[in-house]
Amino acid sequence: MDKENPKQKVCTFLTVFTLSDSSGETAEMVTRAALAQFPEGCVKLYRLPSVKTVEELKETIKEVQRKEGLIAYTLVNSELKIALENEAAHHNIPVIDLLGPFINRVTKLTGINSLSQPGRLHVLDESYFLRINAIDFAIRYDDGKNQEGLTQADVILTGVSRTSKTPNSMYLAQHWGLKTANVPLISGIEPPAGLFTADPAKIIGLTIDPYMLLKIRRTRANVLGMIHGDTYTDPSKIEEEVNYSRKIFRRLGCHVIDVSNKAIEETSGEIYLHLRH
Repeated sequence: MDKENPKQKVCTFLTVFTLSDSSGETAEMVTRAALAQFPEGCVKLYRLPSVKTVEELKETIKEVQRKEGLIAYTLVNSELKIALENEAAHHNIPVIDLLGPFINRVTKLTGINSLSQPGRLHVLDESYFLRINAIDFAIRYDDGKNQEGLTQADVILTGVSRTSKTPNSMYLAQHWGLKTANVPLISGIEPPAGLFTADPAKIIGLTIDPYMLLKIRRTRANVLGMIHGDTYTDPSKIEEEVNYSRKIFRRLGCHVIDVSNKAIEETSGEIYLHLRH
């Protein structure tokens, strides 16, 4: 008899509830990061935010019990934590404390007790408004709109179409409050003069493997119902565009990042680290 192949095992379906006394965004984000290590379709995720009282908690436990799920929580209120642990144990519901062990460790190492205040991660502070202004900036100066943005930007992204200029602009704005302008490069058309007078240290050229760009553009063309054979998806034109963009990067003397096979988070992280040096 053949030995069982572990790769062929059928996953057991699980329902995970992320529970919080705040928005629940942190609990969901951490849980999704962990669940990304498991095959898709094995786990269903529900967010249960803003649980403020023991009574609300007990009602929530009833809902979880009906679906036989696991609870991953980020409660900082000690009364709610104790109530959750007790209620969950009573109903044989497994729970995972996502913040408690880390907070307790920091307390032990520093001798400082935690504030136990829900929602402190999302307090409207100066950095929050900085990010909001940066997002507004990225929208106003997206895709070469209004050349004033080149003088006001913290960073300028440039490259041919579909090199993720806009997504990276929004990510840099949302996560680090960087005012980001982006300029498209079109073969045969001279970029705006402002791009060449801007500080090269804040310009990032985004390049990509031509074959990968072809695949991305063909997918985009299918979604938009574009006619095949257009220069947008012509392999020779795409290679010409990419080569043209590299010539522009050399003229600019800017830092260049190859976005082939890179997620937005990875590219933006590389941009941020480059700007800090």
